[in-house]
Formats: sequence, C-alpha cells, structure tokens
Amino acid sequence: MAERQQLPVWFKGRSCFILARLLISSFSFHFLNVTLFISTTTLDFTECVCVFSISDEIDAEEGSEGGDEDEKGEGEPADGEEALMEAGDGEDDRKEPGDEFVDKEHESQFCLETNFTGKGEQEETRDEDSKDMFVQHLDTELDEEDVQKITSGCKSKTQITWPKLGTLLCTNPLEKFGPIGPQTDTNLPVFHKLVETRWRDLNQTFNHKGQAEEISPLQLELLALMGSYKDLYYPETCPVKQGPHVRSAYCLHVLNHVLKANSQVLAHNSQLKEQKSRTKAGAEPQDELRDQGLTRPKVLILVPFRGSALQVVHTLISLLETKGKKVMVSNKKKFKEEFGEDEDEKPPNLQRPDDYNAIFTGNVDDHFRIGVSILKGSMRLYAPFYSSDIIITSPLGLRTVLGAEGERKRDFDFLSSIELLVVDQADVFLMQNWEHVLHVMKHMNLQPLDSHGVDFSRVRMWNLNNWARHYRQTLVFSSIQDPQINNILSKHCANYRGQIVIKNIPKTGSICQVLVQLPHVFQMFSSASFIDHDARFQFFIDKVLPQYKDSVMSHTLIYIPSYFDYVRLRNYMKKEEMNFASVCEYSSKSEVSRARHFFQKGEKQFMLFTERFHFYKRYTIKGIQNLIFYGLPSFPHFYSEVCNMLATATQGEEASWTCTALYSRYDAHKLAAITGAQRAGQMLNSNKAVHLFVTGGEDKNV
Repeated sequence: MAERQQLPVWFKGRSCFILARLLISSFSFHFLNVTLFISTTTLDFTECVCVFSISDEIDAEEGSEGGDEDEKGEGEPADGEEALMEAGDGEDDRKEPGDEFVDKEHESQFCLETNFTGKGEQEETRDEDSKDMFVQHLDTELDEEDVQKITSGCKSKTQITWPKLGTLLCTNPLEKFGPIGPQTDTNLPVFHKLVETRWRDLNQTFNHKGQAEEISPLQLELLALMGSYKDLYYPETCPVKQGPHVRSAYCLHVLNHVLKANSQVLAHNSQLKEQKSRTKAGAEPQDELRDQGLTRPKVLILVPFRGSALQVVHTLISLLETKGKKVMVSNKKKFKEEFGEDEDEKPPNLQRPDDYNAIFTGNVDDHFRIGVSILKGSMRLYAPFYSSDIIITSPLGLRTVLGAEGERKRDFDFLSSIELLVVDQADVFLMQNWEHVLHVMKHMNLQPLDSHGVDFSRVRMWNLNNWARHYRQTLVFSSIQDPQINNILSKHCANYRGQIVIKNIPKTGSICQVLVQLPHVFQMFSSASFIDHDARFQFFIDKVLPQYKDSVMSHTLIYIPSYFDYVRLRNYMKKEEMNFASVCEYSSKSEVSRARHFFQKGEKQFMLFTERFHFYKRYTIKGIQNLIFYGLPSFPHFYSEVCNMLATATQGEEASWTCTALYSRYDAHKLAAITGAQRAGQMLNSNKAVHLFVTGGEDKNV
C-alpha cells in the first residue's frame, strides 16, 4: 500500500464545500482513491477544515472499510431500545441477530448511478422542464440576501378563498414568489408519464369495490396547492371523510416528485455517458449537471401506525399500475406480513365511533420504519435508507435511529436532503409522544457527518451551501387546529416559496351534538401563557373543587387533557385523602374495570379521566352525574361524546346533572370548536368570567 499523504487546506465561508468538490474532481484524474474528511466548527460553514487523504493504490481491506451502496442499511436490536444506521462505515454488512430485514438483493436494479434512459425520454424531459414547477422550484438559485430575508422572519400575508378548501392564509418571505392565486388561475402539476394516464383514477386506490369514482374537487385543489411547492397545513382532515382523499392526493404528489427526480438523474447519466465519449474524441467538456442532494432520500412520510404505512404503500402501488400491467414490487409478501392486520387480534363486535374505526383500522403498532425506492415503474420495499427515495416511518421508529446527543450509535445524515416532508394525522401524534415529532424536525436537513459516497459534481449548489431546509416542502394534515402543530410550521419550516394554512372559522361547535338536557358552565381563569399549568391548577383547587367536595355532589368525572396535569391532580387528591378513582392510558384492564365499577356504584366520589384514555379506548363511563372539564378537549367531538355519557344514568337523575368547563384566553381555538366562533369571541371579550349554555332545550348565555 502506498504511503498516505495528508494535505490540509483551510477555507473560509460557504465556498469550502464547493472548493473541496473542485479539488476532488481534479485529484480524481490522477489518483485512484480520494478520501475527504470535513471538520466544521459551526453549522453555517463559517469556518471549515478539509483534509484530503490521497493514495495511489487501493488495498482490499481499505475498500471494504469504505462501504458499498449494496451494504448500506439500517438495523434495530430486538429489544427496540437502540437502533443503528451506519451506512457509511461498512459495518452493516455483518448482520446482527435480531436486526430488522433490509433488502440488499435488488441494489443494482434500483441504483441511480448505474441506470440510464433512452434518447426519447431525455428529449421529453427537456421539453417539459420550462413549464414544470418541480424543475422551477429545485433549479431556483437563492443568494445570501434571500436567505437573510427568509431567516429574519419578515413575511407578507394575504388571504384568499377557494371553493372547497375555504379560507387560505398565504405567507411569503420573498416578494418575487408571490401568494397563490384564485383557484381558477391555478394549474394542476405536470405529471410524470407513468402517472399522467392514471392520476384521474386516484380514488380507486382506496375504493376496494373497484367502482369508478371521479377525482373530487377537494383533491384537485389540494393537488394544485401541493404542486406550487409551498408548505401546506390542512387542519380539517377528518379521518372518515377527507382522510382517504387527502392520503391519495399527497401520495400522487410524492410519487410524481420521486419519478421526476429519478428520471432527471437517469437522463443526466445518459448525457454524461455521451459527453465522456465525445470528450475522448476531442470535444469540449460540457457544463456540470447538478440534480442530486447529499444523500438519496428525497421524501419523508410520518404516519402513526403500521396500518397507515400499509395504506400509503398500497396507494403508491395502485398509482403506478396501469391497465394490463402489474408493478414489480420486491418483498411485498414480507411487507404484508409485518404491516398487515392480524385478524385474530381484532376484537369481535367492537362498537366504536366512526372516527375511532377509521384511525385504528389495521395494524396499530407505532414502532416501525421502512425505506422505499422507485425506479422505472418498479418498487423496492425494505431498501436501505441511503438507497431509498421515500422513508415511511412513525416518529418513534425514527427516533430510535436518530438517537440523542452523546449516544454512540445514532444516524441522521439520511435526512440531510429531504425535499418533501409529509406529516399525516398530526393530531394522532399529539396522543402518542409529541416530543418524538419535535426531535425529528430538529434533525431535518442538517449538514451530513459523512460523505456517503456522493458525487459532489452532481450535488445542487443549494445543498452544498447548507440551504436545503429552504427548499423543503412540508405538508401537514390534521383533523384539528392545535398550537403545537402550528409550531411546526412557524419554528421548523423555512420554505422560500412560503406557506399556506387553511383557516376556516367554525360556525357551529360540537356542543350542538350534545343530546342530553344539561347546563354547561364555562369558567374563565387568568393565565400568563399557553402552558401555564400552575394558574389552571390553582384556580381549580381554589374555586372549582370545593363546590364538589360535598357528598351530595357524588359521581363527578373530571376530564383532564394533559397527563402531567392528571398526575399532579391525582397526587393532590391523595394528599388530601379524597375519595376518588382514576384511569389513564397506562391503567391495566383490571384497574380500569375496578375504577368503573366503584364509580358507577358511588363508592368513589370522583373519577380522574385522561384524554388519551378516551382517545385509545372510547369506553362509556356509566353513573356520571357531574362533569368537570379541567381543560377543553383537544378534539372538539370528545366534548359531546363525554357529555352524552350522562344518557346512561338512571331515569330521574337529569335534574341534578351539571357540567363545568375551564378555559383561558389561550384556548381560543378549542373554545371556538366547541361553542362556535361567534359565541367564543363573545366569551373571550366579555367582562364576565362565567357563561352558561343549556343543551336539550333553548340555549342561554348569561
């Protein structure tokens, strides 16, 4: 082996990566092996040291250390506590017992570097470029001034109305990329040839009866917005009605994006092959073709359950299929086994609301991740992350790979070049662990720690400048408005094309769905912030709880949205030696059964009841005579569902029923969803702190 030479070079500013790439290009003509080590002191490339290790021989041992694309993958220990994805250090080819399956058999078939397109396809691609928003978005070059404007937070805001989506609030950080226009002036995306004849049959992907269903006006509007490459937040995705339509629409957008990106790479591969032949014949070398990121994954889809991932993959396959031609899908059988539903585990005759059945249909395991690569109409499931185009995962499944600072085994480089992020069913993530979502967002589009064998001459300049986050489109779908979900777009999204938020005011609230005759007392308390737990707790134990301590006020259920508040209140009631039962999402079946029995019989005066318990179980609690909402429910229909539980009480008890709900001025969204926007506005701006509504008869407002 030849002696290794160290050539340290010092670069200042963002030009470091660019100059490094140029040096690699020049060295590669004279040496067989070039290894680049990059050390940064700041994330914005203000100072960077590049050390080149150059040798003119390659020994077998060194070659194995570098790691091949075929050997790159991800694995998870059987205990699920740690997961490792080290595609760059070559250790993944030694598969540990219990590691999750990674497909390595089809690596060459789905490898972007070794595949090409024909001349006809190249010409077709060039003809579409001028009018394709996909090309316009990724080929736009920002400058330092543009980036400063984006990061400063200064944005122009406009509001428009579309027929189906309703009110659209558009924010734009750069004036040259203005707001979306009226729906009549907005064109649908240019579709890739593999889906251009199939996209109008979009709804057959979830219509199992095979009946033809026209693409809906809602889907057309969503496709137009997604095709603009602006960020989008649609908080009215009801899992029963809009859910399947929204999923089909974003899957079409994702598939269109991936097919175009890969077709562009394959076309450029062919061009470079031709250029190489002409250069050998004495022709002048052509301009560089930049069409890639620092890593291959382009799309990240966050979904809550394995069943949701199964639906996404089935939708992608259906969109790729054409009449008379099936799509080649590798590892499809294994995928169905791991992500499909076990019929034996499904309880028989389970009566639950429609939204519950829609959310929890299929496999509800929330710890999973899978890489998907798509090339020339074929699909590879279980692709190693660094060979994937799409990563479909739950927040928990990704969290175990990302790890935390200080952990030895962690990896997040595969998120460095994500161009399209989909957060589907964001409201369900609130009921899981929102910290996992925030952890994922903090690791999006960070500078890679390893080169992963990338050809820097093919990497887009904005990727080299560490500006990938400004080109990432984020699509967030939820059934509710929530400040924590809003925070994703305001704190973790910086798309240079701006963002669109659907903001429709609820005219009637869920209180209209309460069927029992019940007085609803809404009490407002002063709070300094959205997360002021102390103010709520103090108001409750000083003003509300004393009214219910009398034995006459028995059968009182206290609905608590936050588990933190639940633990605090439970500890307080234990300390005060109050007679109560409690159920939460962590309670065992026997604990729940005992608590329900004692509460119904009146042996326990109070029952503490968490929102997550109701979300996951939807049990009907019998024997309620008094209701206290410690906080307004995150899901507005939970308010009416819990109130309607009183209908199971013994006849003649209706006259003594009560309902009290606490709110602050920071609960405006939740209050509007329950009482209606007009009433909520009056309540928040009134000098009175107590308001009364009566359902089951004529409404009153005091």
